[in-house]
Amino acid sequence: MKYLFLLLLNFLIFYIATAQEAKLFNGRDLTGWTIHGTEKWYVENKQLVCESGPDKQYGYLSTNKKYKNFLLTLDFKLEANGNSGVFIRSGIDGTKINGWQVEVAPEEHHTGGIYESYGRGWIIQPKPEDEKWLKGKEWNKLKIHVIGDEVTTWLNGHQMVYLKDEKIGKGEGFIALQIHDGGGIKVRWRDIKIKQLKD
Repeated sequence: MKYLFLLLLNFLIFYIATAQEAKLFNGRDLTGWTIHGTEKWYVENKQLVCESGPDKQYGYLSTNKKYKNFLLTLDFKLEANGNSGVFIRSGIDGTKINGWQVEVAPEEHHTGGIYESYGRGWIIQPKPEDEKWLKGKEWNKLKIHVIGDEVTTWLNGHQMVYLKDEKIGKGEGFIALQIHDGGGIKVRWRDIKIKQLKD
């Protein structure tokens, strides 16, 4: 009887945990998102693709909803050299974004580090020995945990950075994917999920 109770309790905990998780990308279209700029954002093979357009400028795809405290997980694949990223607690005017970017970039370019746009610049970068966790032009899993003034990132199951920052703690806004300027960039995204957390 005790075993059955524990089994049911574990099932209930699992159900509650998974019920809180929501898909940010439905695999069909860009419902729930807004495009900023003229770069290309489209769905192909149930994957979200961002690609440099003819203007070769910055571009962003932001959630319509704002998120404060959350656990975000997603897969990405860099199909060409170039910088991308995931912005948290951010706002945007045209294609000028304010907020904090979790870096997504080629080898040795600090994927998982945190950069403040139009502010302090790099706040924290992964240790040099942690750069090896990026799988080149293969699928990679990125996890971002944001709670209060703390941000932790993981790449392929390995913790890349932990940051406690007062300014981030006061931040509010949406989540956004970025495509850097300069042209020649193409990134694929899939399985974008979020679990909202309490303070």
